[in-house]
Amino acid sequence: MKKILEQLFQYQHLSSEQSRDVLIRIADGQYNEPQIAAFMTTFIMRPPTVEELSGFRDALLELSMPLKLESSPAIDLCGTGGDGKNTFNISTLTAFVVAGAGQKVIKHGNYGVSSVSGSSNVLEALGYRFTNQQVPLQKQLDQAGICFLHAPLFHPAMKTVAPVRAALGVKTFFNMLGPLVNPARPKYQLTGVFNLETARKYQYVFQANKQEASIVYSLDGHDECTLTADTRVLKTQHELLLSASDFGLVENSVEAIEGGKNIKEAADLFLKILEGKGTQPQQNTIIANAALALQYYYQESLIDSVLRAKESLQSKKALNTFKNLLQLNA
Repeated sequence: MKKILEQLFQYQHLSSEQSRDVLIRIADGQYNEPQIAAFMTTFIMRPPTVEELSGFRDALLELSMPLKLESSPAIDLCGTGGDGKNTFNISTLTAFVVAGAGQKVIKHGNYGVSSVSGSSNVLEALGYRFTNQQVPLQKQLDQAGICFLHAPLFHPAMKTVAPVRAALGVKTFFNMLGPLVNPARPKYQLTGVFNLETARKYQYVFQANKQEASIVYSLDGHDECTLTADTRVLKTQHELLLSASDFGLVENSVEAIEGGKNIKEAADLFLKILEGKGTQPQQNTIIANAALALQYYYQESLIDSVLRAKESLQSKKALNTFKNLLQLNA
């Protein structure tokens, strides 16, 4: 580690292979906590390069619990978090709308980082029990069209760094890795990020791994398509700039998409929206994100995908998908 730290302290970058190697050694317990903290602090001072991010990704996937789920092309909807906006659970609600519309979803998620309630928080509060066992997850995917992968159960390597992350008490490069390390490796990905620099890096990583992905960044700093400003969408090979009108929807105010003050409020709001009782801005936000995901599966126009997403939410297909998942999880 001394050699690596000296390299970093001299403002030099690591290669992809060096990054992979050091993370594997960290997971293997070869370094003590002060060394790990020094290493992580370097990337608090500056973000990882594309090469470094790729190496960290390769290490975590190599160390993750293997999981092979059979399905038609599936999608993951997972954001980085870290925008500090405390919106309601947009990507998780979107996942059920997408599954309700017929596209298989393998959702990777964790407890909240920058918001009151992350995807794991809200699903746990509503009675979903996490598992890393292939048989029940496959059953959920087959019969409900969706399953949820609680990240800590699939990435045992993260236990080594958990005490250091907690002691530091700030975001680290590990927060950037969530959307890149889904152990089931679904074909498609819709990822929200909180700034353009991160979006570009994700685009390069997805390109290098030949994964079809859309990286979404709202120009006002939200890590979702919130309709509060124009949204930049970086696909694997090209980019788009979309306004609310491109979805046939109206722009939202920031206040209209705020989340609850605690996990219970977030869970109550989650159910309210699924039941069709959410406000128009809340529903429109979910519909817009779902439309971006559904375009991959159905290969149709954005407006057609908006109509498909609306039908899933308003006909209660999304709600029934959620209820079905809980029954299969019981």
